Formats: sequence, structure tokens, C-alpha cells
Amino acid sequence: MWLRSPLYLVGSGGLIGVSLSLGALGLKGVKCVWEYEIVSGMVFTLYWDNISLLFFSAVSLIAGSVIYFSGSYMGHDTGADRFTYLVLFFVFSMFFVVFSLNMVSILLGWDGLGLVSYILVVYYQNESSNAAGMITALSNRVGDAAILLCIGVMGEWGSWSFMMNMSESGKGIALLVVLAAITKSAQVPFSAWLPAAMAAPTPVSALVHSSTLVTAGVYLLIRFSPVLEDVRLGLLALALMTTFMTSVSATQETDLKKIVALSTLSQLGIMMGALASGFPLIAYFHLLTHALFKALLFMCSGKIIHESNETQDNRAMGGLSLSLPYTGVFMNVANMALCGAPFLAGFYSKDLLVEMELLSKSGGILVSLIGLSVGLSAVYSVRLTYLSIVGGGLHLPLHSSGDDDPKILKSKVLLGVGAVVGGSTLSWVLFSSSEAVVLPPSLKFLTVGAILVGVGAGVVLSTGGGLVNNTSGFPGGLIQMWFMPLLSGHLLTGSGLPLSKAGSVLESGWLEKAGGQGAYSSLFTSSGVLLGGQEGGVKLMLISFSLLVLVGVMLSYPGQSKLYFQLVS
Repeated sequence: MWLRSPLYLVGSGGLIGVSLSLGALGLKGVKCVWEYEIVSGMVFTLYWDNISLLFFSAVSLIAGSVIYFSGSYMGHDTGADRFTYLVLFFVFSMFFVVFSLNMVSILLGWDGLGLVSYILVVYYQNESSNAAGMITALSNRVGDAAILLCIGVMGEWGSWSFMMNMSESGKGIALLVVLAAITKSAQVPFSAWLPAAMAAPTPVSALVHSSTLVTAGVYLLIRFSPVLEDVRLGLLALALMTTFMTSVSATQETDLKKIVALSTLSQLGIMMGALASGFPLIAYFHLLTHALFKALLFMCSGKIIHESNETQDNRAMGGLSLSLPYTGVFMNVANMALCGAPFLAGFYSKDLLVEMELLSKSGGILVSLIGLSVGLSAVYSVRLTYLSIVGGGLHLPLHSSGDDDPKILKSKVLLGVGAVVGGSTLSWVLFSSSEAVVLPPSLKFLTVGAILVGVGAGVVLSTGGGLVNNTSGFPGGLIQMWFMPLLSGHLLTGSGLPLSKAGSVLESGWLEKAGGQGAYSSLFTSSGVLLGGQEGGVKLMLISFSLLVLVGVMLSYPGQSKLYFQLVS
């Protein structure tokens, strides 16, 4: 363990330095293309612009903070050095996804993200981690196959670069790009793997499952936004279903990490909806602000779980203002930013995103779903804040909690600053000429009204229970992610094992007699009879010949034959 201290310090300090440097270049709007010819005709190209520089700056900042956070959180873990190396390799894979100009090098980073995320999810090597890692790996392999098909299709154009003119010929790869993106970003019907991946250590969730891996799909769609015209309606439907489904599920969930994961899915659905509505820059804006406060929220959740004897039930974490005051402040700042509280990071991006979606000729159903999803996000955010501050908690009588670890506190400072001022700063950088968004009064008050209703519902749910008392059966399955966990893993494995056992019984029973084994047995028996008839030698042949002669003589002798009938009266 002598390498542990300098390793996490060098890793976190280097990544934060890279983050600040790239962030400065991104703020200045630097654009650069670097080409390296590997062999004749094969060129490796990297592309720097404000989108890639700012995004990788955020990734590096979060990764550096997470590594520094893990120096204390996982300080007694025997595999802590391995964890740090995996995080660094994850950032290296993210580098290829962010800065690569062609699909071949993007595939290298894309596969690297999937591989490292699987290793990090199964870090604890227990049954739940292995099951979650398998669902994660198989879901992401679907996206990898879609990227491979994209490479094959783009090869017909003579270039793998996504910067070429794809307005006409590029429409054929839109479905493949969307398929790759929704698997990585855990949209419907691939939503089950992200909550299952919460079996990983909390620093993994803060880095991988909040702001980097799951946002790689959104980043890919931002780069390919010119070719999404033909699939916008389908992408919008998937995004709204994901947002609504996960928002409802988050109001019923009691696992702290899963609540944060479901809120991530909800925000990813909002980003996908913005892309489908034709606002890639606004989706990118919300991607950056969401990454800052969501990573902070995961880190605070990990600290609370660690101080609560590894209990993840949010009903047992009350009284943070007394036991963990600094963590409680950081957590509620991040939570209110997620809710869209005024003048925090989420307020600038989320409110603008919702307003622009409402302006995009939306129908009544779309407007209702957007308003309902915004209200539900306020429900689980306020519920989490209420339980953390007002809740009584279920701490042990002789258990003491401390919030004086300098590594834990310092790792949250930069992310906390980003959660407060990140939205206003990035809004001036990304939108140089800001214009007022004018909405009709009905739409303008829709967001505010939905948030107020959500706040009230959150307080009611915190004090009076959930939406439904019984979460089992069909109604409970609808509440809990629309049976997605069952359809993704439990149903397939639960039905596959009985079918395999039935097949084994059939193969060992009458199917064996009717198939190859039965034919073999029949041929073996008949051939044995024939072989036995040939083993008598000369003696058997003489006897057979004598019998044949006797029968022949009897048949050829002209004897007399009589036929008698006897009548019985």
C-alpha cells in the first residue's frame, strides 16, 4: 500500500489540472485538428473544439474529484490501487470518444468504456455485482454492434468522419447511431442496467453512472445531430417514456443510490428529448451542468451510506444537519440544482430546455408529459431533501458520525462551486447573444406550477408513505420501471432455466429413442442378429443345407393328400 498515497494524489491533481487547462481553451473557442498517418492511407485524427474541450474538462474535473474522494472512502480497500488505475483507463477511453473525428477510433473508446464499466461494476465480486455486471455488459454490447454497423455503412462513403456532409446519404445510419446511444444512455427499453449497476462502489457511480458513461450516448447524438431528422419522432417518444417512467419509479424507491440513478435516467431522457426537438446545444448545456451536481450528489450519498453502517435506505438518513452538516449542505445544494431551484446550475439549463421544448410545436400529450415529468422530478428531489433534514433517522444508539475528513470535504468543493455557479457561467459561454424566451402565460406558468405541485406532493409522500401501499403484482410492476428489470434479466433467466431442464428431460426420454440414439440402438440390435447368424461356421452351413434339401425333396414328392370334413350336429 506504499504506492497508494502518491497514486491518488498524482491522478486527481493531474486530472484537475487537465480540466482547468482544457476548460480555458474551450472558453476561448479554440478549434484544432491533429492528424497522424499510421500507415499509407490510414490517418488517425483528433478534433478539438469548444464542445469537446468543455465536455472533457468536466469529465477530468469529476474524475479528479472522485479519485481524491476515493483516497479516503476506499482507503482501507485492498484493491484501491486497482480502482485508481481503472478510473484512469476509463478517462483515457473517454478521451477517444470525445476527441475522435472518425468512427473507428470512437469504437476504441466506446468498447473501452464498456469494458472498464463492467470491471468496475463487478469490483466487489459478489453475486449481486456479478449479475449487475452481466446486464450492463450485454446491454452495452448491443450498442457496440450498432457502432460496428455504422463503420461498415460509412465505409461506402469513402470516409469514417462524422464531420463530412451527411445531410442525404447519412440518413441511413440514423437508426444505428440512435440504437448505440440509447444503450449507453440507458433509455427505454435498455433502462434496467443503470439501477442494477448501483451495486458498484459509490465512487464508480459518481464517475461512471452520473456524468461520463451514460452521457456518452447523448454526446454521440450531439455530434450526429444533422442526420437525426428522420428518427426525431421515435427518439422523442423513447425519451419521454424514459423520463416519465423513471420519475414515477423514483417517487417510490427507498434505496438512496437507486433514487439518484433514476433521477439521472430522468434527466437523460430530457436531454434526449431536446435533441429530438432540434436543440442539440441546449441539450449539451444541460449535460454539462447536470454532470457537475449529479456527481456531487452521488459523492454525498456515498458519505451518508458509509456513515450509516452501509444502509442505503433513505428513510434512515435523517438529521444530516446535526450528524453530517457539510455533507448535508452539499447534498441539498446538488438536490435543489437537480430540482431546478432558482439561480443554481440546473435552473439555467433545465428551465431553458423545457421552455424550448414547449415552443417546438408540441402537442397536448407532449406538453402534459413534460409538465408531469418536471413535477415528478420536484417530487423525489423534495422528498429526498425532506427526509435528509427533517427525518428522524435510524442511527444506532452508540454510533457516532463525523464530517471532518479533509479529503472528503476538499473533493466536494469544486463540484459544489460548479453546482452553484456552473449554470450561469456556461450560459454566457455557450450562448454569446442571449435572447429572452417569450412564452404564452399558460406555458410559462406550467413549469412553475408543476414544480409547486411537485413540492407539495414530495412533502406528502415523505410524511404519509408512497403512491401505492403495495408495490407487488401488476400495479407495483408498473410503478417500478414498467417491469424493465424483469424483462431485462429475471424473466429471461427465470424462463431459460426451466426450459433447459425440460429440454434435458425430453432429450434423455422419448426424443432420445426417436432420434439418433434410438436409430443407433436399432441398427446395433439388427446387426447383432445378422452377425450371430454368421458365427456358426461350416457346421451351421451344412445343417442349413441339409434342411433345405429335405424341404425340397418333400415339396417335390408326388404323394396323395386327402381332405376330411366332419359335420358336428
